[in-house]
Amino acid sequence: MRIAVVTISDRARRGQYEDLSGPAVEAWLRETVVTPFEIVGRVIPDGVSAVRDTLLALCDELHADLILTTGGTGQALRDGTPEAMPAVVTRALPGFGEQRRRASTRGKTLIINLPGKPGSIRFSLDAIFATVPYCLDLIGAGWMDTDPARIRAFRPSPPSSN
Repeated sequence: MRIAVVTISDRARRGQYEDLSGPAVEAWLRETVVTPFEIVGRVIPDGVSAVRDTLLALCDELHADLILTTGGTGQALRDGTPEAMPAVVTRALPGFGEQRRRASTRGKTLIINLPGKPGSIRFSLDAIFATVPYCLDLIGAGWMDTDPARIRAFRPSPPSSN
């Protein structure tokens, strides 16, 4: 299981402030996911082309099973994550919810866009993550399970053979 965590921030990329959101995502994953996984971290500048090119490389070259982006989803002129996504995804999943994040797929990669604040990251992941392992199953990505004491992964029961 390969999970990419992408922080999208001009200032963090330039070293003007410490990236707190990427480490917040990683800490949340380590508390919640019990399946062995590798994290690939990136800190990239804002802007459509940087987001698009990074996501394409993580999907098509690195074959990440799950990509969690953080930042770049606001109203600032340089926040280009929403505009970059149509060039990356092959299937949008708008029914996944609109709690300040969007989920989409490209091939066998699930991409979830999260806000940039650590508290909002935790809130968003707590709200949606029970469905992530089954979504990964459906698109043919790697197997993932969660600690049921934190979040019980949803997988439908097999149909009865009556």
